[in-house]
Amino acid sequence: MDSSLILVCIASYFLILILVSHFTSKDQDNKTFFIANKKSPWYIVAFGMIGASLSGVTFISVPGWVAESNFSYMQMVIGYFFGYMFISEVLMPLYYRLNLISIYTYLGDRFGVFSYKTGSFYFIISRVIGASFRLFLVAEVFHAFVFRSFGIPFYITVLITILLIWVYTFRGGLKTIIWTDTLQTFFMLLALFLSIILISQDLNYDFKQLIYNIRESDFSQIFFFGDINDSRHFLKQFFAGFFICIAMTGLDQDMMQKNLSCKNIVEAKKNMYSFSVVLIVVNLLFLSLGALLYIYANANGISATGDQLFPAIALSSPVSGIIGVFFILGLIAAAYSSADSALTSLTTTFSIDFMNIDNVKKEKQIIYRKLIHVGFSVLIFFLVVIFELIEDNSIISALFKAAGYTYGPLLGLYFFGLFTNLKVRDKIVPLICLMTPVICFFLNRNSESWFNYKFGFEILILNGFLTFIGLMLISYKKKYI
Repeated sequence: MDSSLILVCIASYFLILILVSHFTSKDQDNKTFFIANKKSPWYIVAFGMIGASLSGVTFISVPGWVAESNFSYMQMVIGYFFGYMFISEVLMPLYYRLNLISIYTYLGDRFGVFSYKTGSFYFIISRVIGASFRLFLVAEVFHAFVFRSFGIPFYITVLITILLIWVYTFRGGLKTIIWTDTLQTFFMLLALFLSIILISQDLNYDFKQLIYNIRESDFSQIFFFGDINDSRHFLKQFFAGFFICIAMTGLDQDMMQKNLSCKNIVEAKKNMYSFSVVLIVVNLLFLSLGALLYIYANANGISATGDQLFPAIALSSPVSGIIGVFFILGLIAAAYSSADSALTSLTTTFSIDFMNIDNVKKEKQIIYRKLIHVGFSVLIFFLVVIFELIEDNSIISALFKAAGYTYGPLLGLYFFGLFTNLKVRDKIVPLICLMTPVICFFLNRNSESWFNYKFGFEILILNGFLTFIGLMLISYKKKYI
C-alpha cells in the first residue's frame, strides 16, 4: 500500500479529531478536563469505552493470537463480564457516594495518606509503561509503512504521534476524550467489519460459508478443561478475566474517570451493563477475524503469523487497498483511544493526588494542569524512544508485563478495604505493596521448576491475595466505620 495514501488517511483522521476537540473544549475548566462536568450521556460513554478497552495491542494481537490459543480468549471475556457486574454493583456506587474525581482518594479515607499515595503511584507507573508500550507498537507500524520511506527517523515519528494526541486533548481533557473515543470506536469497528467482509469476498464465502469455515477451522475451540497447567484452562482464564477486569477497569483511574463523568449512578450502571454485553460480541468478532486471516494466509501462501499477520495481509497482500486504508484507521483508532485517555487520566491523578491542585489558587490551576499534561507527554516520548533503542522485544514485553504486576497491590488494597473493617499501619503499606509484586515476579519465573506449575494471567490473583495477607498482618483492632 502506498505510504503517501496512508499519510493522507492519518492526516484526515486527526483533522477530524482536532475539529471535535475544538467544539468540545469551549468554556473549559479543570472540572471539564477531569470529569466532563458530569454531563456525559451514558450511551456515548459506553460506546466509546469499547475502543478504550481494545487498544492497538488488542487490534493487532488478538487476531494473531488465534493460531496459538484458538478462541480460548473468550473464556477470559466471560470472566470480564462478571467483573463488570462487580464493578457496577460494588465499586461504582462507592465512587459516586464519595463523589470522587480520583478514585484513589478512597484509599486515603480508608487507610491513610501513605496508602493513598501508594495506590495512585502504582496506577501512574502502570499507565505510563502501558501507554508507552502501546504507542511504541503503533509507532513501529507507522514508521515501517509510512515515515521511513520519507527518510524520517523513528524519534520524529514518535514525536509526531504524541504531538497529535496532545493537540486534541490538552484543552478539553475528558470531555473531548468522551467524544473522540466514540469516533475512534466507530472507525475501529468499521475496520473490523470491513476486513471480515472483504476477505470473505476474496475467498468467495457467503455468510453461511463464512460461519461454517470459521467454526470448522482448527482455531475455533473456546473451552479448555484438560491440563490445569495449560494456560488456556477454563478456570485459569475465567478467574483471571474476572480479577483483571476489576483491577484494570474498576481500580483504574483511566477507565473509571469516564464512568464518573455520567450524570448519576443509574446512568453509569446503564453504561457498564450495555458496554459489557457489546464487548463480548466485539471480542468474538476479533477472534473470528483472526481465524479468517489464517485461512486466507494458508490459501495464499502468506507466512506471517502472530502480530505480523493482520498488518501483512492488510498492507502487503493482494487484498490490500481498501482493507489497508481501514486497517490504518482502525489501528490508529484502537491505539489512540487508549493512549489519549491514559494521558488525560495520568494528568488527573497527578494533579489531584500529588499536586493537590484544588488547594492551588484558581488562576494557577489550569496552568499547573497543562504543565503536568506536557510533562507526561514528554515522559512517554522518551520511554517509547528507549524501547526502540533496547531492540529486544522480549525485554520490552517483560516491561509491559511487569507493569501489570502493579495492579495486584491495588486489588489487595481495595478488597481489604471493602471486605474488612480493620485499620492498617499506614506507613508500612508501601513496603507491603512493594514486596508482593517482587515475590510474584520470582514465583512466576521459577514456578515450573519449583512446583511443576506454570502461571498464566492468574498471577494477578496471587499478587492481590498476598497483598491482602500482608495488610492483614499489619492490621490492628481499631475498626473502620
